[in-house]
Amino acid sequence: MPLRSHQFAELAARGALAAKEQGKFWEFHNELFSTPKLNEQAIEAIAVKLNLDIARFKQDIVSPKIQQELTMDLKDAEAAGVTGTPAIFINGRALRNRSLQVIQQIIDNELKKVQSHH
Repeated sequence: MPLRSHQFAELAARGALAAKEQGKFWEFHNELFSTPKLNEQAIEAIAVKLNLDIARFKQDIVSPKIQQELTMDLKDAEAAGVTGTPAIFINGRALRNRSLQVIQQIIDNELKKVQSHH
């Protein structure tokens, strides 16, 4: 979910989706978050570092398919009531309290429900 206030957020998001086309979404995602200064050069450098097909990456990052995927992600987020990141859902329930204890308790409760059905 690219922040509107961040100049290169949308490009970075499209870069991650373009990397997904080559099976490297999470690797790209992780590199983005460990990059001190995001810009076009940094985004392309990540693609190079991950040994992506650069010609394909450059084509995909500006493709209507990737733009449509990003638009759908934003619509899905809006429909789910997500206003920013990170947002945590457990079995479709949005978490407002993000303390480790609360998250663990909800997961444990969900697991109990599943186990009682078997």
